[in-house]
Amino acid sequence: MKLTQRPRRNRRSEALRQMIAETELRVSQLVLPLFLVEGKGQKQAIASMPGIFRLSPDLILEEIGKAAQLGVKTFDLFPALPESKKDSTGTESLNPNGLLPTTLKMIRDKYPDVTLITDVALDPYSSDGHDGVVRDGIIVNDETVEILAKMCVVHAKAGADMVSPSDMMDGRVGAIREMLDSEGFTDTGILSYSVKYASSFYGPFREALDSAPKFGDKKTYQMDFRNSREALREIDLDVAEGADMVMVKPALSYLDVIAKVKAHCNVPVAAYNVSGEYGLIKAGAKAGIIDETRAMVETLYSMRRAGADVIFTYFALPMAEWLNT
Repeated sequence: MKLTQRPRRNRRSEALRQMIAETELRVSQLVLPLFLVEGKGQKQAIASMPGIFRLSPDLILEEIGKAAQLGVKTFDLFPALPESKKDSTGTESLNPNGLLPTTLKMIRDKYPDVTLITDVALDPYSSDGHDGVVRDGIIVNDETVEILAKMCVVHAKAGADMVSPSDMMDGRVGAIREMLDSEGFTDTGILSYSVKYASSFYGPFREALDSAPKFGDKKTYQMDFRNSREALREIDLDVAEGADMVMVKPALSYLDVIAKVKAHCNVPVAAYNVSGEYGLIKAGAKAGIIDETRAMVETLYSMRRAGADVIFTYFALPMAEWLNT
């Protein structure tokens, strides 16, 4: 057989493969989501997310210290609140002495050099479990946006580097930018969940925060999984309103969308390796179907290859350990 082209020549040794690898993933590109609970010494297991816990502020500080030693220095914070602190308008979200703001201050005091991102949506604070205020069974947009903008100021005052609206309300990025600027927080960034789909892969996350909707679903504000052109419209609107970074969520079933968004816009693109994706790998490994480490590495590299500049993942620490070896 006479062949002038033999692609296998470039794959014949580990050194060659490393030399010409097209995709690079750095520890600094990983973001670790953290779940907060009140109290002290609290470490609550999440059944559908093996290895992930709700942590009280003192243990959050320990987790951040451990992560920073591995090179993971960016964190996304999600509060899990008791039902007694939830109501129909998410009043607790504006409490400057609430769980999230006080924890932010603690982290900022102990670890001034880490990057702190805060989730901005009403579902952790809402007795209805929706990302916005509910009126007569409808999730209302503009009233919700007003609350979200005020929430961002609370987070910025407490030490957040970036706020990350995950609610998918129309116009919220512009309203947040305007309010942050008017309060003097011109350096506080906005990482918008610009392209967030109504997905079946969020189940474990909703268990972690006890934030499942009490009625209906989130399809009137989260995107239809059948659409991708719509994603570019959402991106354009958020960038025009002042988003510093944009996100596609979930990641694995939307790698094509990540690639389109990356080619379309000129701001950094994040992908969220969501709880259901994490749980599937954990379950597959437990069943002996896949090798957990290899599946983790392949999955995260696929997101990077698709164009994600930043990856939010519950695998941040084991992936950092792998990259550091």
